[in-house]
Amino acid sequence: MDFNVKRLAADAGTLFSRAVQFTEEKFGQAEKTELDAHLDNLLTRAETTKHWTEKILKQTEVLLQPNPNVRIEEFLYEKLDKKVPTRMNNHELLGQSMIDSGNEFGPGTAYGNALIKCGETEKQIGGAERELIQSSAINFLTPFRNFLEGDFKTILKERKLLQNKRLDLDAAKTKLKKAKMADARALAEQDLKMTQSEFDRQAEITRLLLEGINSTHAHHLRCLNDFVEAQMTYYAQCYQYMVDLQKQLGNFPSAFSSNNNQSTASGTASISVPILPLSGPLPANTANASSGFTELQNFSGSRKARVLYDYDAAGSNELSLLADEVIMVSSVPGMDSDWLMGERGNQKGKVPITYLELLN
Repeated sequence: MDFNVKRLAADAGTLFSRAVQFTEEKFGQAEKTELDAHLDNLLTRAETTKHWTEKILKQTEVLLQPNPNVRIEEFLYEKLDKKVPTRMNNHELLGQSMIDSGNEFGPGTAYGNALIKCGETEKQIGGAERELIQSSAINFLTPFRNFLEGDFKTILKERKLLQNKRLDLDAAKTKLKKAKMADARALAEQDLKMTQSEFDRQAEITRLLLEGINSTHAHHLRCLNDFVEAQMTYYAQCYQYMVDLQKQLGNFPSAFSSNNNQSTASGTASISVPILPLSGPLPANTANASSGFTELQNFSGSRKARVLYDYDAAGSNELSLLADEVIMVSSVPGMDSDWLMGERGNQKGKVPITYLELLN
């Protein structure tokens, strides 16, 4: 019991002397032992490493998950050591909406088929994004976070110990200066020798830890390479998905454009370009049909034609079509070669020849 009391008293005395020394230093009333330049530079370098590691970590998390609410939720699940519920990302949500709407409009229609194909590609991109986030979390974010929560906290602990040992050393120096009696000076010199030894030992421990920052930088460099490779893979996959999608959409003729591709300049006539649907091969008798259209355009008269695909009129001068219906078509002088005049009862308007098959 007496030993514990004496130890508590000694600890209290040490804390008091540190507080006095620190206060006197702040007011310029006591000398302060400065760290050597090398150790001071190492401490500055460690602080800089910590600052930029935190910043890069935070910005990378924002890049990979822009939604702050989702980031907070994922953080809470991680702290509770629970699995984060699987949710669709933005690309996957967009892709699913496109697929659903495409099925609603009809996979056999040009627009519906295009929506489905685009939706499938968006979902592929969403999957690639999920792989990027997972890879980056393991190979990039986790090592950065481990440094901040592990190595740097150890450095902070040892640096605090070094600060305390430095205060003890300077307090011992001050005590020696104030000692007048021989016995007091001898005791102060002994105390100074002990505190100097403890300070030098702690300075060496701190220095070794701080020099480990070089290894941290080397490790983070490897992590950075992994992150760049993961991004490169992700963007290459996205590019390839889009190239494949473009090839599928390339089934349109060279004059590919939307049904609403019109000149909107004031005072100019609107011009629409017919679109081939995305799915289904052209009829086997394409050559015969083409010659039939040419003959119809060169001579007056009208013929029956079967509609191959749904078509939405882009303007009041066009006629909407439904697949498999039969209409009458004829040529009008001066009309573009890709179009014919279609008639369905009392309805009349331009129709694209690529959507028609002439009947005998």
